[in-house]
Amino acid sequence: MDLIARFLDQVNWQTLMFATLRVLFITFAAWMLLFGINLLLNRMQRSLINRASEEGEAATEAAKRIQTLITLVRQAVVIIVWVMVAMVILREVGVEIGPILASAGVVGLAVGFGAQNLVRDVISGFFMILENQVRVGDVAVVNGTGGLVERINFRTIILRDQSGTVHVFPNGTITTLANMTQEWSAYVFDIGVAYKEDMDKVMAVMRKVGEELQNDEMFGPFMVGEVEVYGVDSFQDSSVVIKGRLRTRPSKQWDVGREYRRRIKLAFEREGIEMPFPHRSLDFGEAGDALMERLINQKNMAKADES
Repeated sequence: MDLIARFLDQVNWQTLMFATLRVLFITFAAWMLLFGINLLLNRMQRSLINRASEEGEAATEAAKRIQTLITLVRQAVVIIVWVMVAMVILREVGVEIGPILASAGVVGLAVGFGAQNLVRDVISGFFMILENQVRVGDVAVVNGTGGLVERINFRTIILRDQSGTVHVFPNGTITTLANMTQEWSAYVFDIGVAYKEDMDKVMAVMRKVGEELQNDEMFGPFMVGEVEVYGVDSFQDSSVVIKGRLRTRPSKQWDVGREYRRRIKLAFEREGIEMPFPHRSLDFGEAGDALMERLINQKNMAKADES
């Protein structure tokens, strides 16, 4: 008891009281700062969702993307604020924070060297989501591999190709990313017709088929604007190639494009427009006439025998 009494007599209660008040004030100020930042982030989240909706982005996808970003920013702010508060409180109670900061710097440097690829992937994923480069459900080509985007994380992006194979790409290793279904998609077609055909008539038929497809109850809502027939694009060995384009809603270009080609085939048959196919001619040279005469004689002899 005497030891405790002597210890209590040596305590400067006034200094302890002021230190406690400062610690409480610092904690309260940090809590108020986080409260204000949280309100600001919530307001920013609503504003970003409204802006994305005005630009035509699906509300659920916009909310998911923006909520992910806001959550990451909120967590980072909370960690930074409370680490700073902890350092200030330790200094208020008389703890020397210099060695702690030096040790934290050494540890951070070691972790940075060991996890630099992870940090690179996370930072790349953050900006990928922030800039809305690609979304879940898009058809994208990543580093030359195409597929449907199934998941987007801060560290990886996951694609599934037509054969069902799942491809996982760390975000930091993505050098090329092509989004085929952002805002709208396009189906580019090359249609070959015979050299003897009237090109103006052919292009008129193609535009008419496009109008019929646009008025169709099933495929019309998927189209964005009229069919674009550019004109004669090239001359091939046995055909004249006409190039055009169909603009559609995201991911609908293949459905609309296949239906357009089917209707083009039927329309060309109705209008008598020839769609050429490969031909092959055999030249027997000087022996060709003799060979042809021999074949005719054999055919005539076979008919005579039958009769």
